[in-house]
Amino acid sequence: MKTLILSSDDEDIKKAAEIIMHGGIAAMPTETVYGLAADALNGNAVRKIFKAKGRPMDNPLIVHISDISQIYPLVRDFPEKAAILAEKFWPGPLTIILPKSDIIPVEVSAELNTVAIRFPSHKTAQKLISMSSPLAAPSANLSGSPSPTSFRHVLEDMNGRIDAVIDGGDCEVGVESTVITLAAEIPTLLRPGGITVEQLEAAIGEIQISDAVTNPLAEGDKAESPGMKYRHYSPKAKVILLDGGNDAFYRYINKITDKDTAVLCYSEDIEHINLPYIPIGKRYDYDEQAHLLFTALRKADEMGFAAVYAHCPEKKGVGLAVYNRIIRAAGFNIIRLEGTENK
Repeated sequence: MKTLILSSDDEDIKKAAEIIMHGGIAAMPTETVYGLAADALNGNAVRKIFKAKGRPMDNPLIVHISDISQIYPLVRDFPEKAAILAEKFWPGPLTIILPKSDIIPVEVSAELNTVAIRFPSHKTAQKLISMSSPLAAPSANLSGSPSPTSFRHVLEDMNGRIDAVIDGGDCEVGVESTVITLAAEIPTLLRPGGITVEQLEAAIGEIQISDAVTNPLAEGDKAESPGMKYRHYSPKAKVILLDGGNDAFYRYINKITDKDTAVLCYSEDIEHINLPYIPIGKRYDYDEQAHLLFTALRKADEMGFAAVYAHCPEKKGVGLAVYNRIIRAAGFNIIRLEGTENK
């Protein structure tokens, strides 16, 4: 398959929309990561997403809309809390899960009785949706690898596997959207992202955090959201998360002598470590860490490292999203270090 390279001008977006409406798939930029888009109401087209990515069919997809009015045919109910969240955070990096209507194909919902919906803020994504239809769009990468935050990343994984790619430059947020389900008794965070728990609670009150945000999904449980069930976001290099204080982290790292090992670290760590390093921003700048994380994981492979030791992020604000992505990239391979000094 020859992949058509498109720009973000209206004429090229229209070409991508025509491809999608004829049952094809195209990668589009969003403010979070690049998405691999198909007509969300065409089950056969959606199947092509799974084939291109090598994605398991029991992993549900997010439907992207470009106007709030598009949500009503997609869901059975749009409760008050959903309306509040939509008013406050849409368009933006928030996905809301609601009971689905009958027009949602099983390929999108992975046979769940719910559907995940998002209204992205990226203007190119909005134009593509408005010229085509609501779009099912997981991240535009090979399943399990780091999500693509640039046009170049998409081509690395998808060139020759999909019909088209729209070049929209680099993504602003850098990690996938926050996912909250309102189909539970208490609204529950299933995947952290750029909209934080604190922001959600300020808008609608009590929020539960699913155990699967920081732990593996329990045996036999069904994934309610993308990013819950499988090892995700992983480079070819083995990722190991080091959880402990700064001094304990430096002591552990500086005992490693393997030349094919790198450290995923904060800017403040650089002067304290002897191994090659890939920084992901300042220690308490969680937005910067989120923006740089997937690029850093891909850089580890570009530089040929076999292993990457990561400094454990703070589990607060957007830092929870960074932690969630790293532990999944590591396949929950965490070393607990003694000592929490200077954490």
